[in-house]
Amino acid sequence: MARYTGSVCKQCRREGMKLFLKGERCFSTKCSFERRGYPPGQHGQSRRFKQSDFGLQLREKQKIRRSYGLVERQFRNTYRKATGERGVTGENMLIRLETRFDNIVFRLGMAPSLKAARQLVGHGHFLLNGRKVNIPSYLVKPGDVIQVREHSRKLEIIHEAMRRVREERLVSYLSLDKARMEGVLLTRPKREEIPMTGNEKLVVELYSR
Repeated sequence: MARYTGSVCKQCRREGMKLFLKGERCFSTKCSFERRGYPPGQHGQSRRFKQSDFGLQLREKQKIRRSYGLVERQFRNTYRKATGERGVTGENMLIRLETRFDNIVFRLGMAPSLKAARQLVGHGHFLLNGRKVNIPSYLVKPGDVIQVREHSRKLEIIHEAMRRVREERLVSYLSLDKARMEGVLLTRPKREEIPMTGNEKLVVELYSR
């Protein structure tokens, strides 16, 4: 499956906001968006135009899709599954994205970035309820326990990430025991608790065309 391999900082600049794709670096003065907050490209600083409704919907879709590091097919499939659930489709979609195994690992601070979390999950470095799960898209349910595998606890990338974990950045629906290197999804996230500033309603409008 094709995946974007260019500079992730350009994605933030294109969407006009921080997508926190580089983890801790995005909170520092080294963040490229802080130094160059305009769109990438030769005419990025002078590009000024009024967007159409379709353009606004597309940008919101790209913003959310890139925040969770998915390609278009994965994102569209997530939306389709959300339409079959009870409740508000846009919120259901965000909750499905937020409770992906790789995203939960990242939110717990067990990986320095979402990209790293996806790779670590794929290599089997985490347990879910005591069993090895190496599927990044696996949906974590309330009460599920995420642990670093015993033989993976010496990995420097995980140790360094957990040393930088700040309790004030931990979302309310997760709990973390740094000493035991494990976390728990306490409840199903609510829309207002999800740290995503994108407008999911515009995504629903786009896919409903």
